[in-house]
Amino acid sequence: MFYALAKGKIDTGEFEFVHELDDIEALNQAALEGKYEVTAVSIHAYAYLHERYALLTCGASMGEGYGPILVSSVPFTADQLSEHSIGVPGERTSALLVLKLFQPDFEYRVIPFDQIIPSVQRQEVDAGLVIHEGQLTYLGDGLHKVLDVGEWWLKTTGLPLPLGGNVIRRDLGEDTIHQVSRLIKESIQYGLSHREEALAYALQFGRGLDSGQADEFVGMYVNERTLDYGEDGKKAVQLLLNRGHEAGIIPHRVEVDFI
Repeated sequence: MFYALAKGKIDTGEFEFVHELDDIEALNQAALEGKYEVTAVSIHAYAYLHERYALLTCGASMGEGYGPILVSSVPFTADQLSEHSIGVPGERTSALLVLKLFQPDFEYRVIPFDQIIPSVQRQEVDAGLVIHEGQLTYLGDGLHKVLDVGEWWLKTTGLPLPLGGNVIRRDLGEDTIHQVSRLIKESIQYGLSHREEALAYALQFGRGLDSGQADEFVGMYVNERTLDYGEDGKKAVQLLLNRGHEAGIIPHRVEVDFI
């Protein structure tokens, strides 16, 4: 998404973009403090940020019938979830929200996302909720799929699963917000139009993926939906947050406004 901004492939005019790389839960927590002017966050986390940040129409990661995967070292079925301990990537991740919508009663512990599969392999937890490249590599790690929450969400709602998005601080003002939004969208479009070079840049951040796996993973989560949610994607965002509130997971109702 950000290759063109990171490498000066587009003219950003008066704006300078400084890139801070961190895992999504750390970014969720930083956004609660308003640390960054623009940041990626979980859609779940946005429920706690909407007064300070607006959700951009570009930058989404959505699952089209797929999403975070619950994996285990010893096979068990999804209806046995409440009997097992689960490693999850963060309290405010969309993955945890959807898993709680599927089954509200289970024991879990927060583990950095890139340590979840090793924790399952060491049997420190019975299963782990995998949100990144492990979705493609877990079989090679000797693990079993218990549940794909994106599959379940699609069967339940008929909609794509909104996982992450880009937000921008409202205090920047309307003019700056629209200019920065345009530049981020240009960067995403550049990456999609120059896929090979953008993928080569992105590979340095891929943990143990070969080029084919990286290409597949990027295709799953950086695509036309990333340029714009679409009406059904926007509907899915609102529905996810509504259901989180109705289930008592999110304490307040959120009306999402897209910039």
